[in-house]
Amino acid sequence: MASEYLIPIQEGSATKDLLEVLLLLRCCSVRVSLLLLVLVIRLVVILQDKAYIYELNSLTILETIDTVPNIKGLCAFSTSLDACYLALPASTTKGSALLYNVMDLHLHCEIEAHRTPLVAMVLSSNGMYIATASEQGTIIRVHLVSDATKQSYSFRRGTYPSTIYSLSFGPSKQLPDILAASSSSGSVHVFTLTHASQPRIKRSSSILGSIIPDAVSDVLDPAFHHVLHNVVPAGIKSYAVIRKVDNLTDTSTSELLACRAIMSVITYNGQFKEYNLSVDANNDLTWSLGREFNLLTVTLDKAFIS
Repeated sequence: MASEYLIPIQEGSATKDLLEVLLLLRCCSVRVSLLLLVLVIRLVVILQDKAYIYELNSLTILETIDTVPNIKGLCAFSTSLDACYLALPASTTKGSALLYNVMDLHLHCEIEAHRTPLVAMVLSSNGMYIATASEQGTIIRVHLVSDATKQSYSFRRGTYPSTIYSLSFGPSKQLPDILAASSSSGSVHVFTLTHASQPRIKRSSSILGSIIPDAVSDVLDPAFHHVLHNVVPAGIKSYAVIRKVDNLTDTSTSELLACRAIMSVITYNGQFKEYNLSVDANNDLTWSLGREFNLLTVTLDKAFIS
């Protein structure tokens, strides 16, 4: 099993004491100067204009990838050894991504996702899907990795531009049930992919439905979009991670009754929150705050105790 943890390394960072917690939450610092992604047999190092793939045991460089300027260390990584992909920005002027097969050491595809440069992307743990967000931050797009030309889903986060700080798929062996996005607005957006994949009744009788193609109408459809408002103060960099997903089904019919998930949110100033999410068969979301504390305070308390 490959590791999914993104390890931020930043000399002189005030978050140095939180490294152990940040590893567990895959949380990246604002300015990432070096990013390491560790597998059982591969080590990937992301620098500003290059990416190196190492054989971990011998630290032999297997591949050197020249990249566009990537000051923030933007990348995505899938942890499945059967579909072990590394995603990197392909342009500084538009929202395209390059996907490399880390095990077979070749370029898999290039995905044209947005008109403006990428600011966030994530691969599903099984390597089947990639979600992306651009500088404008109004639309989240999900593509099927095996078919780069196929856009599987588009979700509208909002009407006004916002910076997307993080994207996170729920762990799954097939289609992820949930995609979460944190943004500079202070809200966390939850998109339900499982419900979006089910057939829906087309509103072709409406004026909007008659003049706008289905693919575009799906972007405008808010049915699969849920918002947790004011999770963190606006403008505070945050990282949301769907850590666990459980599907509750009817034992007699195998019909999906509810999708339950645990989502962790960590902010750049050390605030930690854990939410319990539940999406029922009607795609209604309920949530509760499970626990909340400041990681900086916890770390200092432990230091004084020891």
